[in-house]
Amino acid sequence: MMIKASKVVFISEELEKDFHMLKEDDPIKKAMKRAINDLRENAFTGIQIPKRLMPKEYVQKYGINNLWKYDLPRGWRLLYTVTTDNEVELISAILEWFDHKNYERKFGY
Repeated sequence: MMIKASKVVFISEELEKDFHMLKEDDPIKKAMKRAINDLRENAFTGIQIPKRLMPKEYVQKYGINNLWKYDLPRGWRLLYTVTTDNEVELISAILEWFDHKNYERKFGY
């Protein structure tokens, strides 16, 4: 199993702002902080989504070529992509988080 430390960023300032606006005692925020720490330790800690199942919206909007899912409590999901910074540093870029219902809608399940 590959263990690669990474820098964790949000794909946009707006998304990062949304994260910081969550209350500190919000269970999803607590779980996301845990996820961010896990991703810092290992960018590949989540479950890779097969390319054929990746929503085209992410490919078009962000130009990604891989997508990973990190399961949060209560059926919530955090989606991220792994990229590099000039081939030196791995970066886990958080794209979105949502509940299971919206996750299923996004993936057409």
